[in-house]
Amino acid sequence: MKQSVLDLKNKVDTHFKGRLLSSEIQFDELTIEVSPANSKNILNQLRFELGFDMLIDLCGVDYLSYGIANWESAQACNTGFSRGVFDFDEIESDETLKKPRRFCVTYHLLSVCNNNRIRIKVYPDNTEQPIVDSVVDVWNCANWFEREAFDLFGILFSGHPDLRRILTDYGFVGHPLRKDFPLTGHVEMRYDSEKGRVVYEPVTIENRVNVPRVIRH
Repeated sequence: MKQSVLDLKNKVDTHFKGRLLSSEIQFDELTIEVSPANSKNILNQLRFELGFDMLIDLCGVDYLSYGIANWESAQACNTGFSRGVFDFDEIESDETLKKPRRFCVTYHLLSVCNNNRIRIKVYPDNTEQPIVDSVVDVWNCANWFEREAFDLFGILFSGHPDLRRILTDYGFVGHPLRKDFPLTGHVEMRYDSEKGRVVYEPVTIENRVNVPRVIRH
């Protein structure tokens, strides 16, 4: 483990004493977790007091099916391609969708002058309407990152100047990277020559679970 990472952990732990939910080194990089109420203040201090002047990435994560696999290879037999244990759609329920700490907003920061990196995790309190504070006024590049997380995961960023979809169509319904969103989607589109425009229709593709073959030596 690099001494620079250990030094950074001690520095961050001391600076934010009592305000971090967790602080640990993962994959040779410091990872801290902060509450949504403190996230804006802590991220602001990380930039202007600890020198993390560059926001490398901001992304959303959905932990709804974390640890659940549609297929198992460790104990699977050597024959057959139908080893699917279960389809996640079959165990989906309202209570499952409301599980705590389902959504997470992850920030990756870089200090150019100190050559340090840090990862910050924020879990919104409300799963049904996940909200965290926007950091556009801290790092201007967060604008499109936050719009992407909103578009694909439905995470809201309080204080964002223009929070609208950025990758999907304006009339798109749902958030495609949520784990409860079907792989086939809900609608499909095609060009109608008679109407002279693109039309949307219910999806005709059947959803199915494909289990890849396990190659053993």
